[in-house]
This record gives sequence, C-alpha cells and structure tokens, in this order.
Amino acid sequence: MRHFALFISLLFFGLSASAKDHQLIDPTTLKPSREHRQAAQNTAKFISNYHYINKALNDELSEEILESYIKALDSSKLFFTKKDIDNFNEYKHALDDAIIRGLPDPAFNIFRIFRKKVESRIDHAVSLLNKKFDFKKKERYEFRRKETKWAANEIELDEVWRKKVKNDLLNLRLDDSTKPEEVVKTLTKRYKQIKHRTQQIDSNKIFEYFMNAYTTTIEPHTGFMSPRTTENFDINMRLSLEGIGAILQEKDGYTVVKKPVAGGPADLSHKIHSGDRIVGVGQGEKGEIEDIVGWTLDDVVDKIRGKKGSTVRLKILPKKAQIGGTTKIVKIVRAKIKLEDRAAKSEIIKVNDKKIGLITLETFYLDFAARSRGEKNYRSTTRDVKKILTELKKKKVDGVVIDLRNNGGGSLDEAVELTGLFIKTGPVVQVKSSADRLEVKKDLDESQIYTGPLAVLINRNSASASEIFAGAIKDYKRGIIIGEPTFGKGTVQALINLSQRRSSYFSFLPKKPLGSIRLTTAQFFRINGDSTQYRGVLPNVAYPEQTDLEETGEAALENALPFVHIDPADYQPINNNYHLAEIIKKHQDRIKQDDGFKYLAKQHQIFKEIKDIKSVSLVEEVRKKEWETREKESKKIRNAFRIARGLKALPDDIDQEKNEELKEKEDEADAKAIKKIGSVEAANILNDYIHASTPPLTAKK
Repeated sequence: MRHFALFISLLFFGLSASAKDHQLIDPTTLKPSREHRQAAQNTAKFISNYHYINKALNDELSEEILESYIKALDSSKLFFTKKDIDNFNEYKHALDDAIIRGLPDPAFNIFRIFRKKVESRIDHAVSLLNKKFDFKKKERYEFRRKETKWAANEIELDEVWRKKVKNDLLNLRLDDSTKPEEVVKTLTKRYKQIKHRTQQIDSNKIFEYFMNAYTTTIEPHTGFMSPRTTENFDINMRLSLEGIGAILQEKDGYTVVKKPVAGGPADLSHKIHSGDRIVGVGQGEKGEIEDIVGWTLDDVVDKIRGKKGSTVRLKILPKKAQIGGTTKIVKIVRAKIKLEDRAAKSEIIKVNDKKIGLITLETFYLDFAARSRGEKNYRSTTRDVKKILTELKKKKVDGVVIDLRNNGGGSLDEAVELTGLFIKTGPVVQVKSSADRLEVKKDLDESQIYTGPLAVLINRNSASASEIFAGAIKDYKRGIIIGEPTFGKGTVQALINLSQRRSSYFSFLPKKPLGSIRLTTAQFFRINGDSTQYRGVLPNVAYPEQTDLEETGEAALENALPFVHIDPADYQPINNNYHLAEIIKKHQDRIKQDDGFKYLAKQHQIFKEIKDIKSVSLVEEVRKKEWETREKESKKIRNAFRIARGLKALPDDIDQEKNEELKEKEDEADAKAIKKIGSVEAANILNDYIHASTPPLTAKK
C-alpha cells in the first residue's frame, strides 16, 4: 500500500502519459521545488493535527522513514550495498526536520545515488548477457531478497547479479512463449527499460516517493499524491469506473494482481485472480506483448489503461505457478464498470427438503447521481436486496445466505440500511473520530423485511462495509457467519487538498498546486465494542484455510493500526440458540468427504509450497523437472475435481496455444464450479441450523 495513487489509478481510466513524461531527466535538475517544500510542511501539519493516531514526527520516526524510502527505491536489494546504507545513516535523524522545515533535500541526494547505481548495474547486466552460462553447474539463486542482507560490497553484488541474469535467462529458456533466439534480445530490452524508466523519474515523483515513505510509517492507508496524481485521480473518478477493473501492487519485481474489482472486465473474464502476476502487456488484438517485469507500477498502469472498448492483452503468470512456469495470454476489453454488472443477484440452492436463497453482493453500491437528481427509482444495495427478499419469500425459501465473498465494501449508509432489513431497529456501527468523538449509526426503520434463518458468507477479501454488516449480524446473533476471517480494514479516510493551507512565507509567489493527502481520520467499531480493524470479523463456522492470512488482509500491511476494544453500544441481541458445536461437527464431517474442499485444500497446499520457496536451482534440467512435476500434480488435482463435478478431464495439451479457446472455456467452467463449493456448503450449514433450532426460525411466507 506504499503508493495509494497507483493502486487507485488501475481501477479507472486516466490521462495518458504525455511525451514529456517519457523524456530522460537531466540529473542536475533533480532538486526540490518551493512547492515541494510547502507540501512537506503542510503534510506534516495535517497529519499532526487531524490524523486518527498521534504519532510524533521525531528522530525515532525519521529512522523508519529512511528505511521505508530506501525500501521503496530498492526493495530487492539489487542496487545499494551495505556501504551505501551505512552512508545514508547520516540522514537517520534528519528526515523529520527535513519535512517539518520543508527541506526534503536528503531524499533527492539519496535518489541521485540510486539512479547512478541503477545505470551502472544495468550496464553490467547487459554485458553479462554476452557471456556463456553453464546451466549444468549446481548453484542456486535467492530471488526473494527482501529479507536478505545487503551485499557487503560491489564484488558481492556482482555475484548476485551474475546469478540473477542466469536465472532470468533460464526462465525465458523454459518459457514456451519465448523463442530461443529471442531470449537474449528480450532480456536486453527488459534491462535497458529499467535503466530508461529510472532516468525518466522527475523531481515530482521523487518527492512523492519520499512523502509516501513518511505517510506509510504512520499507517498504510495514509498517502501523499502529487498534483499530477491528484489530477488523474479527480478525472478518473469522473469517468465512472472505466478500465479493466484490477488493483495491482509491486512485489519482488513483478506486477501482482491484488484483486479484481467486482463487476469489472477483469473479474467478469474469470481468468484473472488475486495473486496472479502480469509479466507482459500487448495493445489490441495483435500488438506485440511487451515484457514489463521490473517496471515501476505507474509505468505498468500507463500500458494497461486505455480507451473504453479497446483491447489489452495481458501475459499472466498464475499465482500457483512457480517462477519460470507456464504463462497464459488473457484478452480484456476495457469497459465501463456498469452498476448492473455489480448489482445484487440471487439463486436458489436445494438442500434435501429445504430451499435456500443465495444473494450475492459484490459491493455496497448507491447511485448517488440518480438520487441527487431526485429520481424515484434510483439503484441501491438495500433497495435491490429488498426486492430480492420479497421474491424469495414468494418462492417460499426456508433460509437466506448473503454472500459477501470478495466484497470490498462501498457505501457505509448502505451497510447500515441493509442491516435494517434483518433487524427491527437499533445501532449498527460505531465511528470514532480523531477528535475522540463517538458517533453511533443506527437503523431507525422498525420494519423488518426478513425474519427467517440467515447466514452470511465471508472471506479474506470481504472488507470495510462488508465487515460492518457481517459484524452487526453476528453481534445481534441474527444469523450465522460462515467462511474465513474478513480483511480487517476498520479505518475511514478523507482526501485533503494541501493547497488549502499555505505558509505566509510563500504568499508572494505564484500559487501552484501542492498535491493532496489521503488521511485516516476515524475508525469503525462493532456494536459489541470490537474494532473491525486488523482482526476483521471472525466466522462462527470457519472454512479450512484457503487464503494465506499472513500475506492477505490488514494484518499483512506494515504499520497497520492494531485491534482495540471500546465500550459496547446499547443493543439487545436476539436470543437464538445456534447449536454451534453440533453444526460445526456436521460441517467438518461433511467437508472431509467433499471433493470440492479436498481440491481447495490441495491447491492451497501447492500455493504455500511455492510461496515458501526462496531460492531456485540454476540447473536447467532440475528446474524443468521441478516445473513439469508441479504442473502434472496440479493438473491431476484439477482433473479429479472436474470429474467429480461431472466435467471432462483436461486433455494433455490444454496449455498449448492452439487450444487457447478450449482452455478459456474450461477455465470459466472451473471458476464457476469452484465458487459454488463455498456457497453450497453455506446452504448446507444453514440447513443444519434450521433443523437444529428449537423452535426453528421460519421465514414469513
């Protein structure tokens, strides 16, 4: 979450990069401007006066800022040496004063050194490509370098780069999509692009990196946006969610899909998933796929976004594939993310003698524009779910499951109003501000649309408004919460224009924009007093681990605010006897025999094994055998699941380009079958509850 603006920009269209943005920058011009100096001071003042937590900008924080800034520049420890890091310690207790006084010169000094290091290292890497490598020699390359020590000197760093270049060559040699004669050419271009893009970084971007190094030491959802990034953000918001619909992040030199946006083109393709790595981007139906490994995130953004209706082709290295594994090409047509695509949907799942209604919510939406125009039938989550519940009651369902998996949140008011469909009246969420004021948001409508058996299905990507709704249902004991712990984002942010406050010292100068900051100003608390922050909402009935909790969710973010508890609100839980011990036992007995959960467990195990790999063999035959073994095992597991679900086993050549159309069709079928695993089991759990309840809750017919 270091660069908030970059994540947001992938959700939307934005301005195309101008010709100026692609010019090489003269290093002698890399100096802070007077706007940077004013923006630094204003950022410090706003954070000091209005941030939810009071974290002093002092020498202790200065050490963290220095570490964060160096990490932002060289996260894989491929350019700086231990000697460089020791030299940077002269700034260890100076960065706090640099920000307070509006003198961010140390950040520019460090960057100029970084730029020289990149230029030197890339030239060295390109020269290595002309040498012969022995791919039979037994040695390994440690590619997860964030936790490694800095190379002691340039000689030690030479050895790191020798192995890196050899590993990069080996990856492309094993990649069927790269022709053997193109391997050296591809890597030469990749390396030179890294150098070229570093030389394009201007003073505004350096300052943005530095200020985000400061803001994220406070907590991960506070971020600085330069004037250009702010302008892009404003335009993107007005363009109403146009783009491919994916949030990306940089990790280990790769562009990684943090998550597809519900209802967006990437999500609707069923071919792009959280954890997938984008290694290439091509424009149109036939444009050349550009290798983007090692690119900065904002440069990747410029390649992926484009006009509505245009096509972009993404070369994907799937989450479960190891480095050098099989890639796939995914074609996406950029489009406006329509409200209809994200609206509530329903279906009925039959469980023995019971009918369970499943309502899928991908976001908590509200058509603000239509409501402000006074339109009577404007769309909203609560209105749509109310209609669905009415229809489900007509169909005489015995229970309802609200599916909030991968629902990243949305309108807070909608979360409150939706809760009101299932309770009579009462508090839903508590919001505590930075000024220590506590506001309790309540459902004041005494009408209760649905009174029957209820369950809420959640996973690690259920966040924000989803957590408020699930937490309220759990606290009222109104329904059973099923699945995984939620994301754990329990904070509220505001966007502040830094130009609103200017020092009188600069008052005689022409006024130029200073940028903006996204500031955390409040925190959510459940009505039982628990924060939704960090821990998230824990399920009553937990599914086996399907997501790596250490790498996903709020707890995985650096400097995340901790879980805290305050006094509960005044509310009265519904006195329901859940018979949880009995229900949990039936659930556990059932999934032991369920082919779907067996498949998910095996897939998760494969992912964990790959995630735990920190180094790879540089022996070609060993790497090839490891890859083939893993691919064979993965396909075996997948086929067992497909056969159990009544689908045909995949042919041996399913990954070949000539079968791309067949592969896409089978991937989509698998995606739908995999999603049903959790929803069908949730229906089974609710059915167990209905039978176990004494007396059972029954829906109004």
